[in-house]
Amino acid sequence: MKHLKSSVIATTLLLCCLGAGISCREHKSAASRGNAKVSTTELFRTSRSWDGAELPDYPSGRPELVCIRYEFPVGQKLGWHHHPVMNFGIVEQGELTIIGQDGREKVIRAGEAVVEMVGTIHRGENRGSVPVILNMFYDSQEGMPLSVQHPEIPMD
Repeated sequence: MKHLKSSVIATTLLLCCLGAGISCREHKSAASRGNAKVSTTELFRTSRSWDGAELPDYPSGRPELVCIRYEFPVGQKLGWHHHPVMNFGIVEQGELTIIGQDGREKVIRAGEAVVEMVGTIHRGENRGSVPVILNMFYDSQEGMPLSVQHPEIPMD
């Protein structure tokens, strides 16, 4: 009986010590996470679109901000279009090629940002080997289209 009592006390002390050690490690780990700093990277700061054209002034009136995620399958080509509103985006995956009607091209790769042309006809295509995921942000107003299609212009 005395031996059983000693075993119970020893086991209890061992569990308490282990528990205290775990609590200290958890607390230390949580404290070290608290020292982590938020990092920032400015992707761009500009008043020009990717082709060098100046962006227009903001229209007057209440803004409507729109965010759209586009997914372009491999080989997908968008038709010719223009944007009546300012917009910019970030390629999350793949490579997107933007082609201006004048033939100028810009390739945007995963992790890169782009400021789109406003009022200038262009199109995009996925010439890469993986689908493109593109997150676009539009500075619009209620009732304004985000893009205007130009089906009258042949693709190639």
